[in-house]
Amino acid sequence: MKIACNKSNPPLGGLLAVEFHRSAAKDVQVTWGGESSIVLPNSSKPVPYATSNDLIRILENAFNKSAQPLQKVTMNHWLSFSLILEDEIPKSIEYLDRSLGPITYLVGETLSVSDLAVFSVLFVSSKFKDISKKNPPKNILRWMKLIEAQPSVAKVLKELPSEVLDNLNKASSRKSPSNADGGSGRQQEGKFIELPHAEMGKVVVRFPPEASGYLHIGHAKAALLNQYYQLAFQGKLIMRFDDTNPAKENAEFEKVILEDVEMLEIKPDLFTHTSQYFDLMLDYCVKLIKEGKAFVDDTPAEQMKNEREQKIESKNRNNSVEKNLQLWEEMKKASDIGVQCCVRAKIDMQSPNGCLRDPTIYRCKPETHPRTGNQYKVYPTYDFACPIVDSIEGVTHVLRTMEYHDRDPQFYWFIDALGIRKPYIWEYSRLSMTNTVLSKRKLTWFVEQGLVDGW
Repeated sequence: MKIACNKSNPPLGGLLAVEFHRSAAKDVQVTWGGESSIVLPNSSKPVPYATSNDLIRILENAFNKSAQPLQKVTMNHWLSFSLILEDEIPKSIEYLDRSLGPITYLVGETLSVSDLAVFSVLFVSSKFKDISKKNPPKNILRWMKLIEAQPSVAKVLKELPSEVLDNLNKASSRKSPSNADGGSGRQQEGKFIELPHAEMGKVVVRFPPEASGYLHIGHAKAALLNQYYQLAFQGKLIMRFDDTNPAKENAEFEKVILEDVEMLEIKPDLFTHTSQYFDLMLDYCVKLIKEGKAFVDDTPAEQMKNEREQKIESKNRNNSVEKNLQLWEEMKKASDIGVQCCVRAKIDMQSPNGCLRDPTIYRCKPETHPRTGNQYKVYPTYDFACPIVDSIEGVTHVLRTMEYHDRDPQFYWFIDALGIRKPYIWEYSRLSMTNTVLSKRKLTWFVEQGLVDGW
């Protein structure tokens, strides 16, 4: 396993997790410099990661197959907590100290990556050190000593280059600019995390709802989060309708979504539709086919699903370019043969990440599209369209919920395969609410069954 790390932004928690998984990962090579990426065992393709948490999650997906559902939920809680820990001191310190009172480790009875993620933040935090001097959090300090004494942790800390340790300490002592120091216009609010690689006046974010239903509170969180960074960095917010599925699009939903955005007092700088770029995406699809990076597949949907789960290559994976282009033309005409086909990216059918197992990028849909009518018979999937449009619209930071985490390497694969500009993905936690339903699919069922009187 090969791991490339950035010296200026060292993934301490991720490196601790690498050592934690050493028995499964076996031969591990860590290099400093270049773009942050990891090459997993039995693979030759580097998977990019942006944060220490990204690296931890990649390792967990690859090596921790035995985790029970409750363990996974608890682990995800603490990984998310580690992201806001530094910004919400001292409140987060009080919570952590209280949580550690009756337990030895954060998850279960043994050391886990959750301990390593939280420990790595506190280990270099100047804020935590200041608080510990004034009002020592006894449970945290006891736990910190225990984690630091673990052989795997001690080994990583001892082997870290001195320059890397210096960078970690510098990063922790850095303060965010505010109106009071330098007039940068940045608001200081602890609940918002610093946006990596962001430059004042150059940040471009986007809010891309699908016009297939009304907005709910989860959408509101996404829209307001994007607007916060738009305003904080004096950047630009793009409001984009993802209209890649003609079977689901509805002009009435689009009208109401715009009304809701206005009600939330969100003011985008630009309004666009993914359908504006359909011709460009057709060209990109042909480019991948001609370069042998995509193929046309007529495998039935259920069989394809089973083959992807079992890591079995499609019988069409090695079709000639000529045959693929011939079938692609049938798809564009929505012929009897064409409607049975889809285009799939040729990525890695043996990947532990199911999203990299030759995903569909184009499908044949004869339905009428609300904006383009019957001009097209084939439409890109969201996963294919999103990185392309983000790139060409100049988006610098793609804010996505953690449910998209496994799709991030796929996002970057399309960017690299097409040779287009690379935006930066920044994850945030999905909004979870108890005793209610947020899923559009489930809410639609309630409306259609007449169990409620309407939206």
